[in-house]
Amino acid sequence: MSRAGLGTPPPATPAPPIDVPEAGLPTVRDPARIPRRLGLTGTLMMGIGALGAGALPVPNPLFGLRVISLPARNATAAIAITYAGMGMLVLAWLWIGRMLRARGAVAPAPDRTQLARTGLLWALPLALAPPMFSKDAYSYLAQSAIAARGLDPYSLGPAAALGVDDPLTRTIPTIWRDTPAPYGPLFLALGRGITTLTRSDVIQGLFAHRVLALCGVALIIWALPRLGRRCNLDAGLVLWLGVANPLVLFHLVSGIHNEGLMIGLMLAGVELSLRGLDRVPRGRGGIGRGGGLGDPLFLTGAVVVALGASVKLPAILALGFVGMEAARRRGGRVRDVAASAAVLGAVTAAVIVALAVGTGLGFGWIGTQGTANVIRSWMSLATDLGQLSGQIGILAGLGDHTDTVLTITRGLGGIVAALLCLRLLLLVLRGRLDPVTGVGVGLGAVVLLGPVVHPWYLLWAAIPLAATRGMPRHRRAALAASALLAVMLPPTGADFAFRSFQLPLSIMAGIVILVVALLLVRHELRRAAPAVAAAPDAVLGSTEPAAVGDDLGGAPLDDPDGAPLSTASAPPEPPAGTRPEITGPPSRTGPTSPT
Repeated sequence: MSRAGLGTPPPATPAPPIDVPEAGLPTVRDPARIPRRLGLTGTLMMGIGALGAGALPVPNPLFGLRVISLPARNATAAIAITYAGMGMLVLAWLWIGRMLRARGAVAPAPDRTQLARTGLLWALPLALAPPMFSKDAYSYLAQSAIAARGLDPYSLGPAAALGVDDPLTRTIPTIWRDTPAPYGPLFLALGRGITTLTRSDVIQGLFAHRVLALCGVALIIWALPRLGRRCNLDAGLVLWLGVANPLVLFHLVSGIHNEGLMIGLMLAGVELSLRGLDRVPRGRGGIGRGGGLGDPLFLTGAVVVALGASVKLPAILALGFVGMEAARRRGGRVRDVAASAAVLGAVTAAVIVALAVGTGLGFGWIGTQGTANVIRSWMSLATDLGQLSGQIGILAGLGDHTDTVLTITRGLGGIVAALLCLRLLLLVLRGRLDPVTGVGVGLGAVVLLGPVVHPWYLLWAAIPLAATRGMPRHRRAALAASALLAVMLPPTGADFAFRSFQLPLSIMAGIVILVVALLLVRHELRRAAPAVAAAPDAVLGSTEPAAVGDDLGGAPLDDPDGAPLSTASAPPEPPAGTRPEITGPPSRTGPTSPT
């Protein structure tokens, strides 16, 4: 059936392609052209602004350089330019996301190739610019240098091990200079290798860690559409929500957080394990013989997930859901759960012991997981409840017991998160929940109910959930939440103590720049409107939204009730002896054949 729904042309007289209209009619070859340019302009502005508004090292190596040091000389202007670029990128991402509705792409819609090109164009300026939004990358460098010098990064902080005057220590925020590393031996071993190559060169070390973070993003790009295919989700839409997301661009590409490597290894391992379970032959009653626990692909996936947990520990939760899925396919009995737990537990223990002994870093990282608890994160529900209760006690004249109350509320938050994860594991065991959704929701509970929450922590849940059945139903909420969280942190990665006036001035100037840019976009849209209005439906594509899979190369999305969306039915065969309708170029007065 043709895209315009006008009949099926015989092979001898094919209809002209819709992107080559006759009689000089205009065509929309790339519907994402304007929002792509808007987003690219935004990331270029962010890249330029990062030279003065980024999380720059101390001392700033840009000082004294001509032209390139101009943003650093006027930090207020640099922050304003960066905020304007952030707004452009977020609006462009929402604009294209609006074309990719849950029930199909709004014609004309960008195809998967155009979406991939857009995401790469937006990421490139951020990958070449200084880091923004956080100075964690400098902690990575310092902790890796501690390991490279043969010291224990799990017992010594950068100030004690390297000295307060070391270039790697001076850029780290004061609160983290005396804290040990909370990261696993795999990450610090990789960082130690980076330090060996770059020595004390901060700039080279930053870009080497960015390459490591981009390797994690590449693993996400590989695994996410394959996981989404299990729920009949389109690859283009999944990647747009899970990889081209501004949170990913801001915090994994620009911010160089090791969440990218952790999530990439975790999702790749889950996909490999599920593939191992899928290729086990089915026995009677639909139960796989052996449950796939001995399948090499299943075990490889478990090893990869364990490697992700050796970067940051929360990734280990994914093994629980993979194990429950394996137990369900074995029959869902208690002994099946025990068998899955034994196999995955042995694999995880072997990987962690091998890394701890092989790298010489030991098991000290297990005891430093509470390092980040020294701060009071306003995004944490448990921390907010504790601080609120403490303030109520102060107002009631009971004294300041905030620290004690925080210990209680954070403990209760951990218990509630554990109970929620247990409930999700049981749902996977009963077949009422798929394991990828379980991983996403479980990690979301761990993050939101944990003692400390940063915007990039939310990616633990947001990226897996982009490839689940619930994504089409909650797509609007995911878009709105991602857009809001993307602009909440200042690009400097630091507070504005003693210069609080700078941030509001920068934000107001950034809004002015953004409004001017949007007025230019509006003018461009008005110029393009007559050409688009003059093009018939056959030139622009069907006005009825087609299935996303038809436009972006994947399977159609499920509807909110879980039933796969059906494509348009084929036209009935013409009666014998009749001549089939021939679809030709549309006339200016209307269609030439009945719809």
